Amino acid sequence: PPVNPGPGTGPSTPDVAGLEQRLADLGYLDPAKADGVSDAATTNAVIAFQKWQRLGRDGVAGPQTLAALQTAVRPTPRATGDAKRVEVLLDRQVALYIENNQVVRTLHISSGQSGFATPTGTYKILRKYPRDWSVPYSVWLPYAQYFVGGVAFHEAASVPVTPASHGCVRIPNGDAKWLYDRTPVGTQVIVLGTSA
Repeated sequence: PPVNPGPGTGPSTPDVAGLEQRLADLGYLDPAKADGVSDAATTNAVIAFQKWQRLGRDGVAGPQTLAALQTAVRPTPRATGDAKRVEVLLDRQVALYIENNQVVRTLHISSGQSGFATPTGTYKILRKYPRDWSVPYSVWLPYAQYFVGGVAFHEAASVPVTPASHGCVRIPNGDAKWLYDRTPVGTQVIVLGTSA
């Protein structure tokens, strides 16, 4: 049966535990979150998987998603770059965190909407703030990591499955801090329009 992690939390169940362990094994879920409890972290991991596999992006582990999980392999880098880097794949709306040229995590993101496109290219993280204030949009940006001009990775309460920001790369609660803790200033960021 489908496993609907949903936005809330629920009791630990074997179905959810098995789903989370598989997502963690493939790099979509932080292994520390594979606790059998249905929550937002589980939903975000399912969405990241669905995006990578080019499935419907509903966050529900339905029959098609569960079937794809059975044969899935960990994503691979799409570009050549530093051994440690972040690749942002605009067509799939995911970010790949890479160490030693291996994908450690695949994260659900939302990039710049039409008219505010996240710029493609190769950059470096220039500056980081655990909490920064966006003057133009009058909003706090937790775990902000700027990599080109005013464009940053940052945590957001709302991370739609499609491009929706003013150019920044939105990352869900929890995952933004996870990435922030692993990417010092100078970490390479490669933004690709198409990921093949």
